[in-house]
Amino acid sequence: MNAASVNILTHYFPDLTPEQQQQFARLAELYVEWNEKINVISRKDTENLMVNHLLHSIGIAKVVQFPAGTSVMDVGTGGGLPGLPLAILFPEVKFHLVDSIGKKIHVVEEIAHELKLQNVRASHTRAEQVHEKYDFIVSRAVARLATFYQWIQFSFKKESVPEQGLYYLKGGDLTEELAESGLVHQVYDLNQYFQEEFFETKKVVFVPQHPTA
Repeated sequence: MNAASVNILTHYFPDLTPEQQQQFARLAELYVEWNEKINVISRKDTENLMVNHLLHSIGIAKVVQFPAGTSVMDVGTGGGLPGLPLAILFPEVKFHLVDSIGKKIHVVEEIAHELKLQNVRASHTRAEQVHEKYDFIVSRAVARLATFYQWIQFSFKKESVPEQGLYYLKGGDLTEELAESGLVHQVYDLNQYFQEEFFETKKVVFVPQHPTA
C-alpha cells in the first residue's frame, strides 16, 4: 500500500501522526499478505480495504473517544477488525481481541507483533468465557443484537467512564433487530461522517452499560 492510500484516513482523521499513518499503511499491506494464506477478509474486498475495513473500523471513533487508560474488548474480532485499527488510533487504550477461531487469532497476534502494538492482546476464546471486565466493548456484525448482548452483558466494569457500553458496527435496516432486542440504544449513521457510498447504510449502534434501565 502506498502512502496515497492512507490519505482517505487522514482526510477524515487529520490528527493521525506520521507513525500512525505508517502503521495503517503497513496494516493494509499485512492484510493483503495474510489474505493469501487465510481468508481474513473477503478476497473481492482487498482493493477497497482502506475504506471497507480500516476506515469502517475507526468509524467508531466518530461517535466515542476512548479515554487513555481504559480497556476495550473486541468480540468476534476475526482477523482483528475493528480492534487493530482502533488500537492504532488509541495507543493509550488497552485492547483485548477475542475470537473462537484460533487461526484468525494467530493472524491478529502476528500483525500486532509486526506493528509493535503494545496495547493489544488476543485470545482464542469466546466472550462468555472471558472473566475480565471492560469499559467498552466493540464488534463488527457478529450476530443479531439480542443474541450478541447475551454474550457480553456481564463483561462491563461497574460504573467506570461516561459513554460506557457496547459500540456495534452494523449495516442495513435495523428496525426489526433493534426492536427485537428490547435494549436501550442509540444509532449513529456513518454516512453523516463519511461520504463514500460504502457507508450509505452503515451504522454504529450504541448500547449503554444498563440497557434495560
